[in-house]
Amino acid sequence: MPRPRKPASPFRYFNSSLEVIRLVVLMYVRFPLSLRNVEDLLFERGIDICHETVRLWWNRFGPLFAGEVRRQRVSRMRGFRHWRWHLDEMYVKLNGEMVYLWRAVDHEGEILESYVTKSRDKKAALAFMKKALKRHGSPEAIATDGLRSYAAALAELGNREKQEVGRWANNRVENSHLPFRRRERAMLRFRQMRTLQKFASVHANVHNHFNHERHLVDRQTYKQRRSAALAEWQALAS
Repeated sequence: MPRPRKPASPFRYFNSSLEVIRLVVLMYVRFPLSLRNVEDLLFERGIDICHETVRLWWNRFGPLFAGEVRRQRVSRMRGFRHWRWHLDEMYVKLNGEMVYLWRAVDHEGEILESYVTKSRDKKAALAFMKKALKRHGSPEAIATDGLRSYAAALAELGNREKQEVGRWANNRVENSHLPFRRRERAMLRFRQMRTLQKFASVHANVHNHFNHERHLVDRQTYKQRRSAALAEWQALAS
């Protein structure tokens, strides 16, 4: 009986090692650095690559690494209760035109879903919520702002009684916008909705993986969690 073929490695046509590719994607996605900043920092480490190579690698391998991180986190979180979700939309400028980035954050600050639309009406809110509910299940409560599109979409989904609207009820998701805003400034904004959607999804998963809420734990616990997260990242796609 013939042996099943091993899937071809997505890195087989690249001269650089997998470790270097992982490092490049980590530096560009996680930290507020430009393409040329990453190129200069890697050159100081003895790695000579072009900034366009940085762009190619994050576009090609960022979704691959982020997808593996998301699968691992979803499998670990399966069976845990979703107490409260926080939903909000933020403005992002594309070539002078405003679009909306919808984001769902859980009660611990984990970014669950990111979704880009040109409008923020009921149709857009409904598509965003269906995507989040299908992937992560249903929470016990959903905190939103006063946008009427949320209420209309939740009513159609049969979850209207779960909605919570308050003056400070949505601070958690408002604060979660800040890391993405810092990355947006470093990238000098976006130019296409497709690129924005891809980067928002990749950035959310990488941010979740390395976000350990250091202000809530002692230094020793934080160092252990950071080392574990880095070891898991270095084992991706190996």
